[in-house]
This record gives sequence, C-alpha cells and structure tokens, in this order.
Amino acid sequence: MKTIANLLISVVVAVWIMAIAIISVQNATPVALKFLSFQSIQIPVGLVLAFSAAFGVIGIAVLQPLWGLAGSGDNRLEEDAEFFVDDEDF
Repeated sequence: MKTIANLLISVVVAVWIMAIAIISVQNATPVALKFLSFQSIQIPVGLVLAFSAAFGVIGIAVLQPLWGLAGSGDNRLEEDAEFFVDDEDF
C-alpha cells in the first residue's frame, strides 16, 4: 500500500514538472508578483511556477510528520478506551 502511495506521489510531481516546463517554454514573458504594498522583480512565469511548486512540496514534506504526530495521540486514546471496556453486564 505504501509503495502505491509513493508511486502516485512521484507521478503527480513528475506531471507538475512537465507542466511547468511546457508552460515556461510557451510563455516566457516576465511577470512581477504583488502582495499588499510589496512588489517583486520581473521574472519569467515558469520560474514563478517552479518556485511555487518547490515551496509547496517542501511545505507539505515538513507539515506531514506533524499531522502524523497529531493524529497518533487521538488513536492512542481511543485504543486505551477500548482496552478498559468490560463486556460484562451489570
């Protein structure tokens, strides 16, 4: 099951890389990013997409173990509750 998940993740990342390559070749016009009052230098669209995808992959890689740790505590409490339940009727 874990190998299928790893294969699926690899395929998704490969498709994103191919899409970025195709879009960056077809659209090489420089763009400037604006956020509130800040503005970046003008860089090609493909580079913006590549940086965005890289930050997204790195962010998920960092957050995924934290989600696993948060979920493991809830499972442990549920297992303890089931362990101490008596099946006898009073």
